[in-house]
Amino acid sequence: MSDTTEKMTPELEAFIKDWKSKPGNLIMVLHRVQQVYGYIPRNIAIETAKLLDVPLAKIYGVITFYNFFKLQKAGKYLVQVCLGTACYLRGGDDLVKEFEKQLGVGLNVTTPDGLFSVEAVRCLGCCGLAPVVVVNGEVHGKLAAKDVAGLIEKCRNA
Repeated sequence: MSDTTEKMTPELEAFIKDWKSKPGNLIMVLHRVQQVYGYIPRNIAIETAKLLDVPLAKIYGVITFYNFFKLQKAGKYLVQVCLGTACYLRGGDDLVKEFEKQLGVGLNVTTPDGLFSVEAVRCLGCCGLAPVVVVNGEVHGKLAAKDVAGLIEKCRNA
């Protein structure tokens, strides 16, 4: 988890209060929290639990069940390696291993310099370009493990 203590914005607090009595509110609220902070900070999860009058354990149950929700702030460059069937069969797993080797961190961990986070994702809908890596929304297709170092260097020099 991040060491940063985030502050609840007045807009987010109003949003949570507005959604408090609506069915299915927790997922909608957590999506908004992540939209504001880029992840779910612990202190904001605690405040959200109080505002919604739900146990903190319920909030963490939802956060940890759905892969979409993050407990750690992503790096400046979010690297998403597709492991859908086509990408996996064409070397997606090799790309994951090479990113881990090059950056010295595993999946869903931010590098100590705060620059990179790597995550495995399921089908990005670019099967014809398999294997695919998306960096901050930019698609890179038909990659091989030998291309990873250049992609990392491109980000570092941007």
